[in-house]
Amino acid sequence: MNILEIFRIKVLGNEVFQWLLAAAILCAVYIGLVVIRNYAGRRLRKMSEATESNLDDFITDLIRHRTKRVLIFLFAVYAASQVLILPSRIANSISGAAVLALALQVGLWGNGIVSYLVSRRASRDGDEALNLEAYSVITWMAKAGLWVFVILLALNNLGIKVTALVAGLGISGIAVALAVQNILGDLFASLSIVLDRPFVIGDFIIVGDQMGSVEHVGLKTTRVRSISGEQIVFSNTDLLNSRVKNYRRMEERRIVFTIGVTYQTPKDRLEAIPRWIQEIIEGQEQVRFDRSHFTDYGDFSLNFETVYFVTDRDFKLYRDIQQAINLALYRKFEEEGVEFAYPTQTLFLEKSD
Repeated sequence: MNILEIFRIKVLGNEVFQWLLAAAILCAVYIGLVVIRNYAGRRLRKMSEATESNLDDFITDLIRHRTKRVLIFLFAVYAASQVLILPSRIANSISGAAVLALALQVGLWGNGIVSYLVSRRASRDGDEALNLEAYSVITWMAKAGLWVFVILLALNNLGIKVTALVAGLGISGIAVALAVQNILGDLFASLSIVLDRPFVIGDFIIVGDQMGSVEHVGLKTTRVRSISGEQIVFSNTDLLNSRVKNYRRMEERRIVFTIGVTYQTPKDRLEAIPRWIQEIIEGQEQVRFDRSHFTDYGDFSLNFETVYFVTDRDFKLYRDIQQAINLALYRKFEEEGVEFAYPTQTLFLEKSD
């Protein structure tokens, strides 16, 4: 018996030559894909070490760590089976395994993509990052949606009708959503805070008559440390439905203050007061003068209103500047003989006959 005749011997419905060809295809596909994966991973790792971007690190992770050998092997088995005549049950099983392998591989890549995008957003926030619980929820929801889509797609390719399953999931989802709608409302409000960022941890905010610094943004509540020391807990839904004043986003602070002088102040001094105030304010750093006017006749004083801007949001800096202005005004008025007004009444007595 020669070699050709040996090759033509049938084993399990296929010639020996077909089995050898299938084995060669299996080895070639598996080894080839693994070699390509390893080579591409090494090249990308060397490139990523020379750059500061994390995009090439992400692609390296997808290729080297999220591309699994067992899934490559299942794909190689499917490629090798194409040259064999197999019973329909076995052929369908191999095809199904290949579909599942491809679905799992796509899911693993998708997991990596979701993690990269969320971590990139979190790192872009830097020191202003909100609580990581919210980012973990975003990651979990995105991965859950991805895997549901991958599984349904795989089942559909395996010949399983998923229409009824999708309908059942939709009805169940509506029932669950109605049962926990308050919790879901706070959860989505938390996600809205993370994505829209009306405030971040460390911001000083005012909500109604409550104020303080944001300490924690959780899945259901946001916690604020008030000026007096106690912790204020807001529901995320109630917080987003309120008007929030965020003082950390203030680019400059507008200051309005009023002083009053006595009615006995001479006319020339009254005319000079706005100029004195302007000179004092312009002598301060990080300040922009706006206006100063003699505004009205009060019950016991002649009133001057002044407006200026502090070009920094720091509250302590504003207080230091206002203190310096007040002291300078006091010295100037003392030098010029101008008196500050305070509540007084003049009583006129008429002598009777």
